[in-house]
Amino acid sequence: MFEILKRFFQFCEEDDRKRFYTSIVLGLLQAVFEALKIPAIACMTKALLEGNVSAKTCLTCLCIMLISVIGSGIFKSKATMLQTEGGYNTCAQKRMRLAEHLRYLPMGYYNENSLGRIMSVTTNTMQNLENVATRVVMIVCSGLLTTAVITAMILFFDWRIGLILCCGLIVFFAVNSGMMKVSAGMAKQKLEKDSALVEKVIEYIQGIFEVRAFRLTGDRSRDLNKAIDENEHANSAMELKLIPFMTLQTFWLKAVGTVIVLASVLMHISGSMDLLTTIIMIISSYLIYAQLDNAGKYSALLRTVEVSVRQAQEILATPQMDISGADLTPAHYDIKAENISFAYEKRKIIDGVSLEIPERTATAIVGPSGGGKTTLTSLLSRFWDVDSGKVTLDGRDIREYSMDALMKNYSFVFQRVYLFADTIANNIRFGQPDAPMERVIEAAKKACCHDFIMQLPDGYDTLIGEGGASLSGGEKQRISIARAIMKDAPVIVLDEATANVDPENEAELMQAIEALTKEKTIIMIAHRLKTVRNADQILVIDSGKITQRGTHDTLMQENGTYRSFVESRREAASWRL
Repeated sequence: MFEILKRFFQFCEEDDRKRFYTSIVLGLLQAVFEALKIPAIACMTKALLEGNVSAKTCLTCLCIMLISVIGSGIFKSKATMLQTEGGYNTCAQKRMRLAEHLRYLPMGYYNENSLGRIMSVTTNTMQNLENVATRVVMIVCSGLLTTAVITAMILFFDWRIGLILCCGLIVFFAVNSGMMKVSAGMAKQKLEKDSALVEKVIEYIQGIFEVRAFRLTGDRSRDLNKAIDENEHANSAMELKLIPFMTLQTFWLKAVGTVIVLASVLMHISGSMDLLTTIIMIISSYLIYAQLDNAGKYSALLRTVEVSVRQAQEILATPQMDISGADLTPAHYDIKAENISFAYEKRKIIDGVSLEIPERTATAIVGPSGGGKTTLTSLLSRFWDVDSGKVTLDGRDIREYSMDALMKNYSFVFQRVYLFADTIANNIRFGQPDAPMERVIEAAKKACCHDFIMQLPDGYDTLIGEGGASLSGGEKQRISIARAIMKDAPVIVLDEATANVDPENEAELMQAIEALTKEKTIIMIAHRLKTVRNADQILVIDSGKITQRGTHDTLMQENGTYRSFVESRREAASWRL
């Protein structure tokens, strides 16, 4: 229990840790004021036994009780406020740290770790810490401190009753330790099922069109329902396994209270305890374990807190890419790769590739699916780090640049565009949130999307659904290009940007791409002949190697992959219905 509390405090931010430590001190003072009820009771009881109850006695007892209640209330309020602020602020800061940490993790991390698990940690796990941890830590600490102070006071009145009380505490903590061990495995399973449920919900929602198109609603619903049932079972199983321990704890505390009453009465009968002390011990037996009972019940949730902390720490402990380079600004934007290799999960994807992309030229990358085209562009723009060799920008290894300084030089337009649940204007100015509206409109016009935006109900202030669900594929692509135009980076990476565009939008999209790429260094992955034939150089990637390179005309004279690629496209284009 104490180890978990220590780990949680270490997890907190420094300022929030100070808040929690201050709250513990205030909790100790609260416990002292709570314990003042016993002297107040003793004072009144003594007066009653001696038959000299006076106004002064009543006023004294009343003052002590008021001091106890008011002091306890004030310190409890202050401690609760500090703990609440500490808990919520810690989780807010950790969420931002997780987001910042995830930003610089290698892209391979997202392949190894499902989106559901990452989202579960950043949402469910942090919410557990935000809501559960603060309350649990507060109740457990308060219960332990109050019990410690009252126990010390009981020992002061009569060491024999104090000894019974201490023995009862030893057994209580033994039972609590057993509950914590059971909770350890159950808490891990519970959070795993939480992650699995989030993953299935995301998978179901993202794939709803395919599910309905292939009439697999029932099958996919079964998978989702299974995840829900398993999550329900994990939560129910945890509760059911912990209930016996909680019941035993409560029963034991009541039993010890009963033993204290009996022992006090027997000691009084035997003449070894006066009547005043006996009455005080009987009354105190009902006060001793009140908060400890709550602390014991809530302590089962400490394991959930511990597992939540571990899950967040696992992500934060995942090594980031080295982003500690200098804030360099290249004078030129020529890119070179020198004998670079890259493997993912022991499978070599890029094998000894060397290339040169001169400044302000267009390089097209073609090849069969799975040949390594996207991985190569990811290495050239440092979404991944190469295993061997090096990539240079303006003659400098790209690892010499800080990540932010490097990314200033690149703009990306992907085949799958992601737009945020925000206004169209804010999606266009995403990289420059303070950009004036005039620049947004200028970029939109260059990207050939101004006209369709103005036809929307609220124009540039139109809210679009997450992922741009309310727009067509061509419209999303053009907004993505407008976003890249706003950034105005000297290097443009186009990853099959026109692959899924309908013919009606193709002309406008090509015009938008032309506006984007004018006077830029261009790296493009493309399957369409008209996209690549005017490139300054074409690289054919197959099985992680460059098998051909040259212009369209020179490669058409070779009997190789590129020529077969072009001829198959021509044959497909000649088909008619």
